[in-house]
Amino acid sequence: MGDIPHNFFGYWGYGAQHQLEALLTGVLENLSPNLSPTRGEALNFSSFPGKEKSNHRGHRENYDSGNLLEIRISETFCLNCQEKDDFPVWNVVYIGLDRNYSLLKNQIAGVSASGIFTSPDAWVSLEENNCLILGREPFGKMPLYWTVQGQAIWFATQLKLLLPILQQPDVSVPGLYGYSCFSYVPTPLTPVTGVFAVPAGTELIWRNPNLNILETPKSKNINSWRQAPKQLTDEATAIAQLQVLLKNSIEQQIADLSDEPVGVFLSGGLDSSVVAALLVQAGVKVRAYTLDFGHAGIPEYSYAEQVAEFLKIPLVKVAAQPNHIKNALIPTVEALDLPFGDGACVPLYLLSQRASQETQIIFNGEGGDQLFAGWTNKPLIAAGVYQSENPAGEETFIQQYLRTFHRLWGYESQVYQPEIYAEIENLHPEDWLLAALDATECPSLLHRLRRGGLMLKGAQNIHPRASALGLANGLWVRSPFCNLDLAQWTFGLSGELCLKGACEKYILKRAVENWLPHEIVWRQKRGMGVPLTSWCLNDFWHQIGVWLNPEILGANNHFNPHIATQIVEGKFGAAIQGRRIGEILWLLIMWQLWRSHFLNENFSKQSWNHPFWLPRWLWKNYQIIRNL
Repeated sequence: MGDIPHNFFGYWGYGAQHQLEALLTGVLENLSPNLSPTRGEALNFSSFPGKEKSNHRGHRENYDSGNLLEIRISETFCLNCQEKDDFPVWNVVYIGLDRNYSLLKNQIAGVSASGIFTSPDAWVSLEENNCLILGREPFGKMPLYWTVQGQAIWFATQLKLLLPILQQPDVSVPGLYGYSCFSYVPTPLTPVTGVFAVPAGTELIWRNPNLNILETPKSKNINSWRQAPKQLTDEATAIAQLQVLLKNSIEQQIADLSDEPVGVFLSGGLDSSVVAALLVQAGVKVRAYTLDFGHAGIPEYSYAEQVAEFLKIPLVKVAAQPNHIKNALIPTVEALDLPFGDGACVPLYLLSQRASQETQIIFNGEGGDQLFAGWTNKPLIAAGVYQSENPAGEETFIQQYLRTFHRLWGYESQVYQPEIYAEIENLHPEDWLLAALDATECPSLLHRLRRGGLMLKGAQNIHPRASALGLANGLWVRSPFCNLDLAQWTFGLSGELCLKGACEKYILKRAVENWLPHEIVWRQKRGMGVPLTSWCLNDFWHQIGVWLNPEILGANNHFNPHIATQIVEGKFGAAIQGRRIGEILWLLIMWQLWRSHFLNENFSKQSWNHPFWLPRWLWKNYQIIRNL
């Protein structure tokens, strides 16, 4: 396998092309060399020429800091044009190395997180009658952003590429509020005003019969997770079909391999263990990578070790202790591109970094929980049953679903400064969940929850961050559970085959019980045991006073300046205790670091009006004395 492009950036629209090209070139010339995931090779920006009529072509070279910066100006695209100014112009550049990639029909750009280009994850197409299409596949593995400047649409697979296009990048308050509710920014929002994300499984289409005028794009749903009218209830049939589907998914994802080894992120949980077993069965050379949190957190290493021994594959333990986390924190923020508040992000960056030393392809088990009604669904099922029996209850089912994110929804008056609080009072985060939890698409509660998991926690959080962390370390990321045939098949499964009594993912366990140790298949599911609260209240105690300094938060004009102090003092309510303390602090830390590094904010003045400059033991004793 050769090098392939990892990201693209371009424009399409009306205007003076020399001005558009100057802006595009200016962005490229100011890119940091570490933006390219090509492992220190020459930085190359190449574009694919238009396939129809053209009237312009250019080329220039510039040497900067020892790296070759090569920009190939693509041909202007024109269909049925009569005069020079009556048709849209466009250009696309790739960031990364490309030599042999062929685009699919009508595409001018396409990328794949897995490196398998027969079905790209994000694409840009041009069709007749001045039609622009931006699209993404339904699992959400690669993002795609766009913004309008003048009469031109700028698009990119990284948000950071569009920021220089904006005159004054500013925080989107709806994006910030969505992030505080979910730990990710819900599409089509982004954290930046005026920049939007294409939702997964969607094409945005600009049809412009009136030349020189950009109209509002039409949204086309290219995939819908819909409950099948006939449900499969026979267990033996379901087991046989599922085994075939799982093996087919792996075969599709290893078809381009020769003899090179691949990696697999192995937590010791069911999903990643199934992927490892399938790879071994297919005859692939596999190295497994697992996390070591030391004495803090929930120990999972023994389970990963048990799987590796059973499958006879080497297992690499990757240290993810406080000093490793702190050193990798800023590289993780830069790699993610968007703010993600999940504590698993930095450990996953460390896994990717270590795996990249030995392989170019990494497999993971992401998506299994969403497909097979994993462990988070049982409380929601209880809530759904309660709601059906008590329709006049205090909370709707959508609000119950909101609570499963365990973030800052419901604490708005304590979280935000008055002006922001007044603005978000008119926003309703339930609206960002309605399409995913549409009962007309999935009348069965369990199918509706799985649809919601795929469209929300999967496509907007889990998969894009996994791709970003892998690509930043030069890895192609492959997720066998992100298979369209497999996913659509699960919507024809009877709910009793997914959740049997208290046993979640029942049919998956039955299908693979002979492939893995019995204890691994049937043990109770737990999430990744990232010890955030321990880190924040011990190892990162002093650093919180820097990351969440009251002076900086006050100057940002969004969060309550003393929010960190109030959280550690237990003043945010009974729900934010124990592990939730670390989760909420980490949510705030990741936002502040993203804001600082992506919006180029530099606040040198800091306040000492917080407890984090004291040793924690001293502060705790002071709290005891104060409360006597």
